Order: sequence, then C-alpha cells, then structure tokens
Amino acid sequence: MASRLTKKTKFLIIAAVLVGVSAWFWQHPRHQAELAEKRANRAAVNQTETEHAPQSAGKGKAALSVEVTRPVKVQWQTTLMLNGSVYPWQEALVSAEIAGLRIQQVLADVGAQVSKGQLLVVLADETVKADLQKQLATVEKDKAALAEAKSNADRAREIKDSGALSAQKINEYMIAEQTARANLALSEAELENQKIRLRQTKVVAPDDGVISSRSANLGNVVSAGAELFRLVRQSRIEWRGEVNADQQNTLHAGQAVNLSLPGGKKVAGTVRLISPTVDNNTRNALVYVDIPKGSAKPGMYVQGQVDIGQQQGLAVPLSAVTYRDGFAYVFELAPSGSDGISQVAQRKVQTGRTREQLIELLGGVEAGASLVLSGGAFLNDGDRVKIVTVTKPEAAK
Repeated sequence: MASRLTKKTKFLIIAAVLVGVSAWFWQHPRHQAELAEKRANRAAVNQTETEHAPQSAGKGKAALSVEVTRPVKVQWQTTLMLNGSVYPWQEALVSAEIAGLRIQQVLADVGAQVSKGQLLVVLADETVKADLQKQLATVEKDKAALAEAKSNADRAREIKDSGALSAQKINEYMIAEQTARANLALSEAELENQKIRLRQTKVVAPDDGVISSRSANLGNVVSAGAELFRLVRQSRIEWRGEVNADQQNTLHAGQAVNLSLPGGKKVAGTVRLISPTVDNNTRNALVYVDIPKGSAKPGMYVQGQVDIGQQQGLAVPLSAVTYRDGFAYVFELAPSGSDGISQVAQRKVQTGRTREQLIELLGGVEAGASLVLSGGAFLNDGDRVKIVTVTKPEAAK
C-alpha cells in the first residue's frame, strides 16, 4: 500500500512541475513581445489587401450586364371609379282598393313574371254581389216609379188647358216626374258603384314586371290601400353610382359604364341621367345607369368604371421597376465610357396605371433618362454595369 502511494505522489509532483514551467514560459516578457509583433504584421497585411482590392475590382469587372430602356410617352385611358348599388328602375305598389274583404286566393309569388292586367289576388265577393243584387232591385223600383210619374205628368200636360186640374196639381205631377227621374239616376249611379266594387275584388297587376315582394296572405282581411305586392316595372333595373362635384362635371348621358359584379362577372351599362341635386350629408350626386334586364339583382353593391377620356404620360416596361420595402425604384444609368461600363443610381419613383407590359411613371425620373431594363433586383446604388444592348418599347397607340 505504501509503495502505491509513493508512485502516485511522484506522478502528481511531476505534473505540477510541468504545469508551472508552462505557465512561466507563456508569461515570459520575451514570448509576449514576439506574439504582439506577429499580430501587428498580420493586421498590416490585411489592411493592405483591403485597400487594394476595391480599386482592382472597380476598375476591372462590372457587377452585371444590362440592357437599356427609356421612358416613352403613352396615351393613357383616364377612368373614373364609382361605387353604388343596383335598384329597380321603378317600383309599383299593388294594393287593395276595397276594405273589409277576405283574401280568397293568392295567384302570384315573389319572382313571378306578370303581365299588365294579370290576376294576382281574389277577394271574397259574396257581400259585394248581394249589395249589387239589392241595388239592381232598387233601380227597377225607381224605373217603375218614374214610369208612373211620367204617365201622370203626361196626362196633366194634356188637360192643362181644359181647366180640369188646378195649376198646383199639375205642378205636383211635373215635380213628381222630375223627382222620380232623379231617383232613378241616383240608383243607376249606385249600381255602377257596386259593379266597380265587384271588379275591385279582383286585384290585377298595374304593369308588366316581376314581383319583388309579397305581403298578401290567404285569409287576411284587407284594408283600402294596404300593400299586397311590390312590382319591379317592366323588369328594368339600374345602377346608381355616387360622384362628387368634380367628378360630376366629367360625366354626361350616354357614356358607357362597366360594372364589376360579385363572382367576376362584367356588365356594360349606359348613363341615363345625372342627379340635378347633391346630397346634403354626403355632398355626392347620383348617376343613374341603365343595365340589361336580369344582369344583376337589386340590392347588389358593385363598383363601376367610366372612361372619361385620354391623358398623356410616361411609361416604362414593367421589368424596369424594382420594389423594395414597399417602394418602387428604377436604376438610372450614367454616361458610359469607351469600354461600355456605366454606374447606376437608384431612383425612387411613383407608379400609376399598367397596360400590357408597360407601367406609368408619375414622377422620379426625366423623360430622356436611360434606365436599366431588367435585373434591378441584383443591383444597388452606385454599382457599375456593362451595357450590352439598347432597346426601346413601342409607344402604345
């Protein structure tokens, strides 16, 4: 056991001595000076390489080979975007003209196409027919009374000069005849009124069109003027767009309007008229646009586009515009040297409408500027590029 402890102790002593010698060597001043000198030499070499590398690269190679384009003048179609809803051209209210009668039949429903005069609702007419028969009897009675009064008046006129009847009696016969005639006229007028009431038990469509709503229910007792149906006259519909005062001056009757319906469907319409007044709350006026029957449903809220003329502007190919951080940029080329190498400058621009492969530039570059046609995503401000060809897009006609 003692022998083993002695060997272990010797090993630990030797290890401790080696660690101490190593620490003394690394901390020796001469060794530290040599390390500092090596670090300084390495830093000087790196600095020399850094200073010479950009110069050789800048004068030697270009970052990219590019084609050149220039803004062209294009006649842009100016459009006006409007919002609005679809409405019936006109709505007719179908109501009862007689009160106190029960609905006996309902012959139409929402969505039904109806013709002018078509029967829609039948009212119970038993009491009306009874009143009509009663009035017929009254007319016959008044006819008989008139016949009797006329006969008496005729006899009185025949013996008027004979003196058989007093003048007072003759006048009584004459007045009785006139009274009977008036009573008959009154009875006949009342008879006509009963016939009208009988016709009113049949509610008919006032015009051609489509039923848009129904409130008539079987068994209801109607009142005069109560709405039973709502009818879209002649099935005509229209779109009413809102415009402000400035936009209103650019519109007139007969202009074409393109509507974008839900689902991507397009509908063409025509401006019929522009409202002569402006809403006090919104300060907007309404534009009434006729659209084809059945092309949309009343109540739809859609957007309309109106072409109001042409305007000249600058445009470049879509590939010349690069988008970064939500902004649009183009790269303008400086005049190139004899070797075809040029430097680019990044220009922030405002873009507008697009048509085919062109995009409108609203500002940021001059009309005669030379721009990089494509590859702007790989360039940065100040990069050097090599011009290989010059292309120009054809101006849109």
